[in-house]
Amino acid sequence: MKAYQEMTKEELEELKAELDTQYADAQAKGLKLDMSRGKPSISQLDTVRGMMDVLASTSDYRNEDGIDCRNYGALEGIKEARVLMGEIMGVPYDQVIVCGNSSLNVMYDMITRSMLLGVLGETPWCKLDKVKFLCPAPGYDRHFAITEQLGIEMIPVAMTEQGPDMDVVEQYVNNDEAVKGIWCVPKYSNPQGISYSDETVRRFAALKPAAKDFRIYWDNAYSVHHLYDDRQDEILEIISECEKAGNPDLVFEFASTSKISFSGSGISAIACSKANLEFIKNAMTIQTIGPDKMNQLRHARYFKDLSGVKEQMKKHADLIRPKFESVLSCLEKELDGLGIGTWIKPNGGYFITFEAMEGCAKAIVEKCKAAGVVLTKAGACFPYGKDPKDSVIRIAPSFPTPEEMAQATELFVLCVKLASVEKLLEVKKGA
Repeated sequence: MKAYQEMTKEELEELKAELDTQYADAQAKGLKLDMSRGKPSISQLDTVRGMMDVLASTSDYRNEDGIDCRNYGALEGIKEARVLMGEIMGVPYDQVIVCGNSSLNVMYDMITRSMLLGVLGETPWCKLDKVKFLCPAPGYDRHFAITEQLGIEMIPVAMTEQGPDMDVVEQYVNNDEAVKGIWCVPKYSNPQGISYSDETVRRFAALKPAAKDFRIYWDNAYSVHHLYDDRQDEILEIISECEKAGNPDLVFEFASTSKISFSGSGISAIACSKANLEFIKNAMTIQTIGPDKMNQLRHARYFKDLSGVKEQMKKHADLIRPKFESVLSCLEKELDGLGIGTWIKPNGGYFITFEAMEGCAKAIVEKCKAAGVVLTKAGACFPYGKDPKDSVIRIAPSFPTPEEMAQATELFVLCVKLASVEKLLEVKKGA
């Protein structure tokens, strides 16, 4: 079939009639599938059931330093867990604080801490007239929700194949002291699956911020989330790069096991310079008497080290990869050459990004929902939920079964075709 843009009005109307019939049939199937979030599937969660057997009523609950993990204390986390998370992030354990189950929670705490207390002696953000954050987009909607809730002005920065547009980043960071941070998902980015190039990481490390309290919020959520054994993206380690560039305090790095062990009961961590670490610990002494060390002990004893984590992630990849490939295969079979969408083939992470014709994303998402498939809200991957082209859609293949994923993708491509035809007919009508 030729590209839709090359069709006459009559051909488009005929095609629309066919697609309308197919869509009515799809609605009649009564699908009820939720693909709005990148949740691990039940099968993935089942691969770590053995973790629940690590600790029993007869277990020794003391860690290698003799700390009784049932009790208060160890604000920065037990050593074994700090070592494990340090290996996952590629940093020394003594630059790591291990926290609760959610790295998003740690990021939220870090932003609110900066608002209320300032950063390393600088003026608390709540006392400033203006606070700005750079937001590479498409990006992670929950990042943007944090800064929006706290009234921080968000500035979109375009994503490239190498990461954020660093010319724009440098222009803002190096010249505007109201710019206090930037959100980053540097490896297998959410939602595009892009990994930052070495040049991009080095340019981040070499920033010369106008604001002394500017920080890079480096959400390394997918550091070990590869889909393939033979195609794995690797990125430079940001903390050591900042040290080399003479900017040791420039970055806060975050990670968790939320998509490695149990998404609702993993462990999370923040890594940074010694100075930043002391600032965070001093604030935490008021916030908590200590983390859930039993869960930290459970994770450390189950995985043991990075090699144990990698073995676990191979199991996940075997479950997720077929779903990604099924989606990509359907997109190529049904949409390639039609001129109504493009997509990225990631080597890891949790999402596939589809870029529809301009002005079609909301219509596609709404049509999918009306036929029983819930996708992430159109625009969610942009600050304030505003996609300037109304074109980006995030597909999350991980949670549905392979059979459900196939059904959902068939419906998705049908909705893409239908929304695109309607858009082109609208254009021709107005011409």
